[in-house]
Amino acid sequence: MVRQRTAQAAGVAASDGRYLPIEDYGIIGDLRTVALVGMNGSIDWFCYPRIDSPSVFGRILDADRGGHFQIHPVGDGLNRRQQYWPDSNVLVTRFFSDAGMVEVIDLMPLGTDPTDAISDEHCLIRHVQVLRGCMTMKVTCEPALDYARGGHVTAVVEQGAIFTGQGSADGQVFRLGSSIPLVATDRGVTATFVLKEGERAAFSFQSPEAEGEMPVWLSPEDSQTAFQRTVDWWRGWLGTSEYTGRWREYVNRSVLTLKLLTQQETGAIAAAATMALPELIGGARNWDYRYAWVRDSAFVLYAFIRLGFKDEAAHFIDWLAARCESGNEAGPLRLMYRVDGRDELTEIELDHLEGYAGSRPVRLGNAAVEQVQHDIYGELLDAVYLSNKYDGPISYDLWTRLRAMVEWVIANWDKPDDGIWESRSGKQHYTISKVMCWVAIDRALRIGQKRSFPAPYQEWISTRDTIYEEVMEKGWNEERQAFTQYYGSDDLDAAVLLMPLVFFVAPKEPKMLRTIEAIMRSPANGGLTSAGLVYRYTPGDGSDGLDGEEGTFNMCTFWLVEALTRAGRVDDARLMFERMLGFANHLGLYSEEIGLHGESLGNTPQAFTHFALISAAINLDRTLGSHG
Repeated sequence: MVRQRTAQAAGVAASDGRYLPIEDYGIIGDLRTVALVGMNGSIDWFCYPRIDSPSVFGRILDADRGGHFQIHPVGDGLNRRQQYWPDSNVLVTRFFSDAGMVEVIDLMPLGTDPTDAISDEHCLIRHVQVLRGCMTMKVTCEPALDYARGGHVTAVVEQGAIFTGQGSADGQVFRLGSSIPLVATDRGVTATFVLKEGERAAFSFQSPEAEGEMPVWLSPEDSQTAFQRTVDWWRGWLGTSEYTGRWREYVNRSVLTLKLLTQQETGAIAAAATMALPELIGGARNWDYRYAWVRDSAFVLYAFIRLGFKDEAAHFIDWLAARCESGNEAGPLRLMYRVDGRDELTEIELDHLEGYAGSRPVRLGNAAVEQVQHDIYGELLDAVYLSNKYDGPISYDLWTRLRAMVEWVIANWDKPDDGIWESRSGKQHYTISKVMCWVAIDRALRIGQKRSFPAPYQEWISTRDTIYEEVMEKGWNEERQAFTQYYGSDDLDAAVLLMPLVFFVAPKEPKMLRTIEAIMRSPANGGLTSAGLVYRYTPGDGSDGLDGEEGTFNMCTFWLVEALTRAGRVDDARLMFERMLGFANHLGLYSEEIGLHGESLGNTPQAFTHFALISAAINLDRTLGSHG
């Protein structure tokens, strides 16, 4: 995919120009952590050593004190374009002016062995090369350790600089390797340098892997080697995809993004790369999404399986099996975990940060970890069912843990919970939660009976059928002519679009068709769809216990596409799907939501959205056939 975006077409300005629009960022990573690189050549988000570790560069959350690492030409009249090196997660930012053309290539190196992606370097590499003319460049590196809570001491050394953490960052040491001389500033280092056509400069940023061991600087030649090796690795990995459909470039970019959010060492899958990016500029809906939600991960597992990435599926199942005994009195599973498997996610507010474009509070951690969400058991069992069917038989030990989980679901399905959207307004009998409890039991029955595993099947069947009949009776609102958000509610909920997707109802079930029609109406007419984009639930009514509004939810739009596809409304589905493709950023990436003016909102890139795109594309392809 060669899609480029100019800075002049960056969309609605985030604020007074101190912040780039959220859609102006690309992502790189090494399957342990990630970095966000803006179209202005600035790394404004980077956590180390893992994706959910404290930030080192965090300007995306505070333009003044967050920290950044920027490389850009000096002068006026600059045009900028950004793209990925084809079939990879290596990012190229090009700058054009009357003086010439220069490119900055950003990557995090991967290993040479496709079965072992982890590279010894574990670093950022930035490779600068002038393609035409003569360009004056400026580099600035100003770390702000531990979410800008910790200080550091800067020491300029031969071929770079060393940053030694102080205060809350005590013990952290980072080295900036540089092929040009650097000058110390109050916050870090800087340099201005001139490159002529064909000349190169290289920079690396990393921390010693062992105490007292300082990484060796990479030369421009070394960075070129790392570039080629990393491109080859990504191409080799993507080349195993089994997708050959119409929207290959979008599906490929989505699965490449999902892979970046996957932890090679543990198998965990982060829900997004960032924290505290707002669902409304200036609003308070600013959450930390850098953790592994059971729900989100299970959906991503489905995408990996459907595309033929069985190693990722198997690795996640191993991670999941280890979590099956980590719950508490609220249930056998926690909603989410850190990527290393811990569930210590205490939510605090970082008051010293102003938030993206003034969007406070900046939340670290996530209090939703304490919630009760019954839907996660359905999503988990569905993922295990698919893994058992397509990847390989599960073990008896895992079955015994799943069986205990199903017994908990049978004992608790009729109790209220906090719902799939993590509402902070109190527990309800959410329709989709009941549906997913049905899915949990149904998939366990399929696994167990196929494998002849021991279980009290008659009791399970009886409970499954009871749930079904209750949902069809109490989840349906006769006046609204739709399945609504919770029993007795008049509010719609896009999550019920999952009902035909998980085979709870037939795609053309009359009640489901009427629900789709209700959701497709505009909010002004009681629906959830605006300009072909879908809200999660009634926007801005405060029913979720939170102030303010939010944008349309990208995943829900793709869910509607898939529901329409299965319902036989293929032309409508394709039109909505292809329009939605146009709301990706210049790199094919999606954040969580889309705002009133088409701007990206929420954490980015979001795994949920990219999974839903893949699922919708696969099902549309299958329905359209080979000549659609």
